[in-house]
Amino acid sequence: MPRSLALRIQMPAPDAKTVLAGLWRGAGHGDAALRQIQFTGSEPVLPSSFAVGTAAQATIGAAALAATELWRLRGGRRQSVGVDMRHAAIEFRSERYLRVDGKRPDEYHDDLAGLYLCGDGRFARLHTNLPHHCSGLLKLLGVSHDKAAVQRALNRLTAEALENAAAEAGLVVTACRSFSEWDRHPQGQAVAKLPLLSIEKIGDAPAKKLAAADRPLSGVKVLDLTRIIAGPVCGRTLAAHGADVLLVTAKHLASMLPLVMDTGRGKLSTSLDLRDAGGRETLAALLPDADVFVQGYRPGAIAAHGFAPQDVARLRPGIVYASLCAYGHEGPWASRRGFDSLVQTASGFNVAEAEAFGSPKPKELPTQELDHATGYLLAFAVLTALKRQLQEGGSWHVRLSLAQTGHWLRRLGRIDGTTCPDPGIDDVRDCLEQTASGFGRLTTVRHAATMSETPPHWARPSMPLGTHAPVWPR
Repeated sequence: MPRSLALRIQMPAPDAKTVLAGLWRGAGHGDAALRQIQFTGSEPVLPSSFAVGTAAQATIGAAALAATELWRLRGGRRQSVGVDMRHAAIEFRSERYLRVDGKRPDEYHDDLAGLYLCGDGRFARLHTNLPHHCSGLLKLLGVSHDKAAVQRALNRLTAEALENAAAEAGLVVTACRSFSEWDRHPQGQAVAKLPLLSIEKIGDAPAKKLAAADRPLSGVKVLDLTRIIAGPVCGRTLAAHGADVLLVTAKHLASMLPLVMDTGRGKLSTSLDLRDAGGRETLAALLPDADVFVQGYRPGAIAAHGFAPQDVARLRPGIVYASLCAYGHEGPWASRRGFDSLVQTASGFNVAEAEAFGSPKPKELPTQELDHATGYLLAFAVLTALKRQLQEGGSWHVRLSLAQTGHWLRRLGRIDGTTCPDPGIDDVRDCLEQTASGFGRLTTVRHAATMSETPPHWARPSMPLGTHAPVWPR
């Protein structure tokens, strides 16, 4: 991919309101609410050949608009919603602008992570930022923690052989593919057949009654069993609209502290080990008062502990259960672990972005776009399912994946954003706010959605994992 072959993208930018309308109608909402939203700004807002700003504006707008509809069902009025595209795009990289007491927080980044050429001349991406993934990969390759040693081992492997061996070992490595290669791949074909998101009724239950309240999700209780970015962004968004979100993690699970700080705003945080009967019993005891159960572990992991969608719906009729995964719930990769950077690599985005910029190496999108977009889409789908529960009753299962979001982003088309500047923290001060936390004073990105009657905000400070008892607030 020599620089002289940089592609000049000449397509018009997609209309964000049209994109939002597609999301809104696709989830079964009526058109009346669409008149309440105002979008400002235009592409490009970040250096990319993809409509990353449009995706940010539309998904954040969809979640906010769904919150207004739920509030209206609780006796509230219609209200106006606004989302600025630049601010939305900045929120899609909120972790980059996080500061603690004015300083960038220390973030563990393993120096082995990244792109490597394999023996067949193809690139592969290694994800080693979680310690168990790093040690597992070194064991698989039979080398020490040395970049040169890793490269020598990869010189003897093809990219796809490495990818398959890593997957069989429960590790996270992907070969770098073009869009056309992904379209021919069995998992790419499986993803292309799936909708962006699904909201399925999985059980009978009476419709709930939510009393009038000053916020859309006041009194709504959410169990948040997610990590890293996409799932936690969903929980953070629900908390911004007033939900009591209880983050459930365990001491043995690896975490990335800056992400905990950024996505923990508005949440309670407890620790339960589901490998133990006591942890499972405690989680089950929380369910009767829960309204939403969000889990972002690989397919089958939470079910193995007795908390599959049908199990939770039996224990808590009327629940909204949300499942998030990397590659979709169908296809040969349905059970594979994955992260945003790996899904981008596997599904063609890095090759396409490199071609647009004339880069000789695969190039990442300027945000963890699939993570953030999926997080807001997950919140939108949960809010939509809550509305259906209020109107129709039933228990509901919401499903999304990073790969499905990538397929949707790709269909938004391309823009010429290759010369757009990449904003640093001094360029985005107008989008930031400062709050107290259990880590120190946080500088964070303010939520990009504005609402005339129920302004989004986080009523609880971000706190260290496991700070709170596993009980609901009274």
